[in-house]
Amino acid sequence: MQNLTPAAIAALCLELAPAAFFGFASERIERALARWPRALRVTLPALFAVPYVLVSLSAHIFRWEWFALYALLPVAISCLLLRAAAADPNQRGDWRDGFILLLLGLAVDLRWFESAWPAGLRALNELFLVDAGLYGFLAIRKLSGTGFDFHLKWSDWKTGLRELFFFAPPVIVLGLALGFIHPHRNLPGIGSALLRWVAIFFFTAVPEELFFRAWVQNLLERRLGRRAALIIASVLFGLSHFNKRSAHFNWRYVLLATIAGIFYGRAWREHRRVPASTITHASVDWLWGLWF
Repeated sequence: MQNLTPAAIAALCLELAPAAFFGFASERIERALARWPRALRVTLPALFAVPYVLVSLSAHIFRWEWFALYALLPVAISCLLLRAAAADPNQRGDWRDGFILLLLGLAVDLRWFESAWPAGLRALNELFLVDAGLYGFLAIRKLSGTGFDFHLKWSDWKTGLRELFFFAPPVIVLGLALGFIHPHRNLPGIGSALLRWVAIFFFTAVPEELFFRAWVQNLLERRLGRRAALIIASVLFGLSHFNKRSAHFNWRYVLLATIAGIFYGRAWREHRRVPASTITHASVDWLWGLWF
C-alpha cells in the first residue's frame, strides 16, 4: 500500500486486529462472544466501518453512503450467518453461506467498493471484507474445520513446502510453454526478500487461502466429498484470476491458477490448516516475483 498517512496506518492496524485475534485466540473469542446478548453480537461488526471513517475523513472523501455500506454490510452478514447456524446446525452448508461467499468473492474480484478509498489504499477495502467474513463465519456461524490458526507448526512448513516442490516443476514447464512466464533475475537483498515473502504471506496468501480453502473448500467437502470439493474450489480459485494482469479474460492465468489451487487445497486439507496452504501460496508468488 502507498500513501501510508497516520490515519491509514491506524486503519491498517485496526483491520489487522480481527485477523490476529482469530488467528491466535479464536476459541477464547468465540466463548467470550457467546456470552454476549445476541443483538450485541450481531451489531458489533458495525465497528469495522471505523477504518473507512479515519481514512476518508483525513483524505476529505467521506461519503455517508459508503459509511452506511461499511457499517451495515458486516451486520447483514452476521444476521444471515446467525440464521444459517440455526437452520444448519450440522454445518453441511446453507444457501446463506453460499450467498455470502459469492458476495464477498465478487466484491473483491470486481472491485465493487474500492472507489470509496484513496488511490494506493484500496487494499484496505479487501481487509475490511476479510474482517466481515471472519467475524461472520467464526464468531457467529462458528464454522468448524477452517484451520485458521496461526500458531505455526512444523507440519505446516513440511506440508506447505512439499506441495511447493510438487507444484513447481510441471507448472514452470507449462508456464514457459504458454508464454505466461519469462525467466528473469530480480534478486533483492536477503532482508528485502524475506520482508517481501512475509508481506505476500499476510496480505495476499492469507486472505485468499482463508476464502478458498477454509470457507469454500471446507463447506463443499461436507456436501460433495474431498475430491470434488478440491476440484471445484481450485476451478473457482482459477476463475478469480480472470482479470488479473489483463484487460481481457486471461485464460493462461486462470489455467495456471487452477492448477496451483489444487496444490494449495492439498496442503490445506492434509491437516485442515490454513498456514500450510498459505506457505505454499506465498512461496509460489514470491518465487514468481524473483525469477519469473
